[in-house]
Amino acid sequence: MMEKPGGNRIDHKFKVLKERGEQALIVYVMAGDPDLETTSRLVLELERQGVDLIELGVPFSDPVADGPEIQAAGQRSLASGTTLRRVLGLVGDLRRHTEIPLLLMTYYNPLLRYGLERFAEDSSAAGVDGIIVPDLPMEESGPLGNALQDREVALVPLVAPTTPRERVTRLAASGGGFIYCVSRTGVTGTAGRVEDGLAGYLESIRQCTDRPLAVGFGISGPEHAAQAARYADGVIVGSAVVRLAASYDGYPAGRIAEVGRFVGGIKQALRAT
Repeated sequence: MMEKPGGNRIDHKFKVLKERGEQALIVYVMAGDPDLETTSRLVLELERQGVDLIELGVPFSDPVADGPEIQAAGQRSLASGTTLRRVLGLVGDLRRHTEIPLLLMTYYNPLLRYGLERFAEDSSAAGVDGIIVPDLPMEESGPLGNALQDREVALVPLVAPTTPRERVTRLAASGGGFIYCVSRTGVTGTAGRVEDGLAGYLESIRQCTDRPLAVGFGISGPEHAAQAARYADGVIVGSAVVRLAASYDGYPAGRIAEVGRFVGGIKQALRAT
C-alpha cells in the first residue's frame, strides 16, 4: 500500500481543497457492478477526471436507504459474487495505484457478521479512509466508531433537514471526516432540482460543527452540483452515475469513458463556481 500523506486522507483532501478555494466532488459507485475489475478501472478514471473522494457501495440484500437505481446495481453486484471481503480486497489492490480517499458505504448487518474489530482492522490494512453506515443510529455507533477511530478510519455521520440541532452537534462530535448532509428525506435518487432552503439548512449545521459539509441525495448533474456547492464544501453524486453506467450497453471501456466524461463535466462546473 502506498504511504498516506499524513493522517487521514479525507482530512488532507478537504484541507488542500479549502486552500485552493475548491469544493470536493465525491462520487458513489457500486462495487462489483458489473464486476470488481471494471470497478477498479472506473475508480482510476474518476480520479483522472478530477473526482476528489470516492464512495464504494457494498451490496446488501435489504438496502433500505437506496433508490431503485442503486438497489438494482446492488443486485447485479451480489449476482457477480461481490462480498464485503472482496470489496476490501479491491481497496487493497487500488492502493497500489492511487491515494484518492476511499470510503465504504455499507449497511450495518454485513459489518456485524464480519466482526466489528476485525472489520476495522482489515479496513485500515486495506487502505479504507472512511465508513458510511446509513442504518446505524448514533446511540448504537460506539463499538464501531471506537474500533475505527483507533485505526484512523473515519465514521462519517449523516444528518437530514429534520435532524435537531442538538443531535447534529452530537453526531459531529462522535463522527469523523465530513458531515454527510442529506439534502432531502427519503431514499437516494435524483431530484428535479436542488431543494429550496438548502442554504439555511447548511448554515444551521455549520453553527454546530466546523467539519466540512458534503451534500448528497438528488445531485444529478453539473447545474445541481454548482447550486449545492455555493453553500457546501462538497457535493456527492451517486444515483446519476450508477444509472448512467447501467444504461450504457457497450463494452466496459465505453461505459467507463462515458461515466468519466459525465463526472468531468461536473468537476468543471464546480471549479467555475
